Amino acid sequence: MVATGDTPAPTFGLDDFGLDERMRLFSYLTADNRFGYLWVLRAFDAARSNYHVLLHTSEVAAALAALRDRAPDCPDPAELELSRLLDMLVEWGVLDRGQDSTRATTLAEYRNRHSVYQFTEAGYRAHRAVENVLSATMDDSTLSRLVFADLLADLAALATANAAGDSEEVYRKLNRLDRALADMVERAARFYHMLGDLSRTNDLRPETFLAHKDALLAHLRDFHDELQRYTPRLRTAVHEVEATGLDRLVAAAAEADERIFRTPADRLADWQRRWDGLRSWLAPPGADEISEADRLADATMAAIGDVLALLRRITEARRGGVSRESQLRHLAAWFCLVETEPAAHALFDATFGLGAPRHVSVAFPDPEAIPTRHSWWDAPAVELSRTLVTAGQLPGQGKGRPARLDRADAPRAVLRQRQLAEEQRLGRAAAELAELSLGAQPLDDAQTGVLLRMLDLVLGARAPGAGRAPLVAAAHGVRLTLTPTPGRFTTVPTSAGALHLDGYQVTVSRADHTISRGSGNTVTARSGATATQAAGQPSPAAESVRSGR
Repeated sequence: MVATGDTPAPTFGLDDFGLDERMRLFSYLTADNRFGYLWVLRAFDAARSNYHVLLHTSEVAAALAALRDRAPDCPDPAELELSRLLDMLVEWGVLDRGQDSTRATTLAEYRNRHSVYQFTEAGYRAHRAVENVLSATMDDSTLSRLVFADLLADLAALATANAAGDSEEVYRKLNRLDRALADMVERAARFYHMLGDLSRTNDLRPETFLAHKDALLAHLRDFHDELQRYTPRLRTAVHEVEATGLDRLVAAAAEADERIFRTPADRLADWQRRWDGLRSWLAPPGADEISEADRLADATMAAIGDVLALLRRITEARRGGVSRESQLRHLAAWFCLVETEPAAHALFDATFGLGAPRHVSVAFPDPEAIPTRHSWWDAPAVELSRTLVTAGQLPGQGKGRPARLDRADAPRAVLRQRQLAEEQRLGRAAAELAELSLGAQPLDDAQTGVLLRMLDLVLGARAPGAGRAPLVAAAHGVRLTLTPTPGRFTTVPTSAGALHLDGYQVTVSRADHTISRGSGNTVTARSGATATQAAGQPSPAAESVRSGR
């Protein structure tokens, strides 16, 4: 169905994918056998380039064997569990699985499943994005100065085509202008980023930079000259195009656009946005506004200054014989010539200035007054001088008498009481939540906070490839269980609104083992681990999360 007029068209392709589904397309990059997944997708990509879209498992193995003949780092298909890899790629949404019964030659084979696989549209785009990153050369960045003449010629042809009413030629020229300008912007961004890395890098080879400095400066100078020469002419050409009718130009380009899954209104807005971007680059609407071409010229001049400053720094370092590289080499030689280990530690401390925190070793004035069996929490605090904490100097090393360190015991006690009250409030809210039937009545703020906190814990425990297993989290004396229920959702009314969980059923029950026991000294977690705290300290409820895989 093709939408007409202003009627919105139904979503198609990548528009059906949510953010979570799109991010799961890249899950194979962090899996254990990520290189195996990568080469399996490369086999599908190679078959797709030969117009072979649907592949059986045996055909995938044959394609991998062909790739192994050309690329030695390709894994042997006999060592890969292709069925498992293909199933996981289907689970992540990268591949699509279908059945092909025409491959059966006997009745037994016909009764068995014959799965064939192919790229999903989103999966193919994700794979191409990964391949673009893997095949990119970070040091091959150049500015395109020859593009300005092409831009000027295309603008003149666009004005002629718009005046003649040739919509197809308007579409071709405007599309070419958009792609040429986008390529120039991307090239400039990569080039200036490369110059920034060149000036910031620590392992710069002076010989390599000095060998190419003349070509680099000439490249920047030629690009700046061409940009200065063509900028006023491009601005005039843009005004001449708009003089032929801007509305007719945009309407002609949208009419010749062949994107059938976009409504006419969407295509019209898209081409208007593209022209606005092109004009902001070449001819901004206001006389006092700076165009992006002018900013590019300023960036080019700044890059020339940075290259000259880097050249000056390298030249001075070579003339004086002292550079960061020579200093590191001398320091490494000193460490190699040290005869004893204490001398090496002394050299390290003197070089990097990393010493132990001196206030840790400060003892009580009367060590026998404090029993050694007392823990660090029970023992009274040691009085420290302010100069020892801030400057590392013992009393008497500096000028004057140091002031006594204020430990602010009263504010700490207030914060401790607030923490204990908050834990008690959450515990009461969790107990009330376990007694309620979710969805029967709205939850108050405290109960909603406990529910959201436990949902955050249980949803954070999801692992890629875990399937449709239940997820469980326990805290504050209750247990929350999320059971996958495809096709339905759970609604929980709260004082702030309704909370919807699509595809999950929520169950809250009591879990007394996560509540503090005894005098508050021990907290037992779900995994069986025990954390011990000193008397009088608040004992937060232990939290444990497990996946039901």
